[in-house]
Parts: sequence; C-alpha cells; structure tokens
Amino acid sequence: MGSIGVVYDSGFGHTAAQARAVGEGAASVAGADVALYFAEEVAADPRQLDHCGALIFGTPTYMGSGSAVFKTFMEASSKIWLDQGWKGKLAAGFTNSSGHSGDKLNTLTQLWLFAMQHGMAWIGLGLLDGNGRSTGSDAELNRLGAYAGAMAQSNSDQGLEGMQDSDLRTAAALGERVARHVAIWQGDGR
Repeated sequence: MGSIGVVYDSGFGHTAAQARAVGEGAASVAGADVALYFAEEVAADPRQLDHCGALIFGTPTYMGSGSAVFKTFMEASSKIWLDQGWKGKLAAGFTNSSGHSGDKLNTLTQLWLFAMQHGMAWIGLGLLDGNGRSTGSDAELNRLGAYAGAMAQSNSDQGLEGMQDSDLRTAAALGERVARHVAIWQGDGR
C-alpha cells in the first residue's frame, strides 16, 4: 500500500492531537505506511510528499479559514500544481476550532478545493451525524455533524484536556477510512 502523509498545522496543540489520531487510525489498517508532516516544515519543499499515495490535510480554523501557516504550505505547492504532480492521489481533511461551528465547514471546503486544484480525489468522513437525534450525545462519533471531513471543537481556555474524546475518535475514523480507500484505489481490495 502507498504511504499516507498527514500534513497539518497546529497553533496550540489541539489540531496536532487530531493529526496524531488521524495517523493512528490510518496506521490501524494492515500495510498502511503513515507519516505526519508539520506544514511549516514541508512548505520549504512540498515535493517530499510526492511519494505519498494519499495526503490528509489538517489545519485549525482561525477567523473562518485555515491558518496562515497552512496557507503558506498550500501556496508553496503551486509548482506541483502546475505540473499536476499530485493528480490521482487521494485526499481528505480535518480541522479544529473553539466554536461548535466556528466556520469549520469553510476550512474543509478550502482544503477540498485545494485538493481538487491538484487533481486529487477527495474522501469524506462517511459517518452519519452522531448527535442529531434525541438518542445521540457528545460521546458519539461525528458529534459535530461533518461530512466533508473530521471536525473537532476545543475550548479556547484549555489545553488538550479541553478536547472531546469523540472528536479524536472521529479523526481516527477518518484516517482509517482513507487508508482503506488507498488499498481499494491501488487495487489491494481491502
């Protein structure tokens, strides 16, 4: 199976925890080779991601969109875009903000559009809304009701203790889903 790169930015550690959960979920699929990349570091040379069969993008949502650091990474990939060097790779995304909405859908849309410009195939979360029924709760997967990717909410006045375990499990579910799709995409059939 091709390798899976989790490319992320994190201002206060919350999105980094989400990235680790995505990576752990992907690594739970037999044969998956997963590596985490900090966006600021790979912005210097985005071609180091060329070997990945899938890229999972993650950024905090600040002021309704991805972070400036992640945007720098996106712009640094413009030569790869021009050559369509990532065309045919799989892509997915995740984000975190302190608000329950926090305009996170706009960030996932930004990541999706970035992947589409590169000619990548987007993998959504594939989970029903976990907290949209009277029997649902914040402990359910996909408690924030995202479909385009994994969303998390963390309290702005807390560190990692302010994150919901269900959001981290949702991130892991996204990573596992992408790894399973990599196997299918590459004809492994798992």
